[in-house]
Amino acid sequence: MTVRPEASTTFVEYCGERMPVLPGAPFYIGREATLTVDDNPYLHRRFLVLHDENGMWWLTNLGTHLSATVTAADLGFTATLGPGARMPLVFGRTSIVFTAGPTTYEVQVQAGSPDVSAPTVETLVGGDTTRGVPNLTESQRLAILVLAEAILKRDGTGASAIPSSAQAAARLGWPLTKFNRKLDNVCDKLDMIGVSGMRAGGGKLATNRRLRLVEYALSTRVISREDLPLLDAEYARNQASDQQ
Repeated sequence: MTVRPEASTTFVEYCGERMPVLPGAPFYIGREATLTVDDNPYLHRRFLVLHDENGMWWLTNLGTHLSATVTAADLGFTATLGPGARMPLVFGRTSIVFTAGPTTYEVQVQAGSPDVSAPTVETLVGGDTTRGVPNLTESQRLAILVLAEAILKRDGTGASAIPSSAQAAARLGWPLTKFNRKLDNVCDKLDMIGVSGMRAGGGKLATNRRLRLVEYALSTRVISREDLPLLDAEYARNQASDQQ
């Protein structure tokens, strides 16, 4: 049965053609793949794969020597996906650019919700996804969790999916100064173990560090959907404390 592109909330666009991506059916990009971009001998037969896992869409680099640049222009987010690495596509509209030999290609991905009935336990191994996960305090994990709440709930993607620091603090019932302090502490920890995007040049704080932090936390499973009730519990605890 042929699935119409408009029947899927996730699709890949290349050279004006739109192709649906369905849960449980990995979508490969390469020289001989679901999307065959070119017969370029410098391009892997299967270079990238878009697949669903744990209620999210993931992009994995199956190659051995090519990298891809993943960009969500509206959010100012850019990351390099090296050989063997993977990342969740949580930003809605994403541009994927890669070069093979003398030719550069660009593929657009619109990632909706996979709407899977239950998370899977199998994972693709590779890249930086298991590197250096630090020990975090409860409050530090809450600071990360609140930033990823909408994505974990599948309530939306794009700029509205990542709350501002003020919105995150209000959700937890914290003063803004406390949230910013916890966020600084988390970013410092991750920066020390080599996670990119936590700081800009010269030691300054990165402007898009909240986006980078969510991407890292989801890919390393520092947080999950099962942690979401902690947010309501923290807010209720702080409200009760304020009323005493």
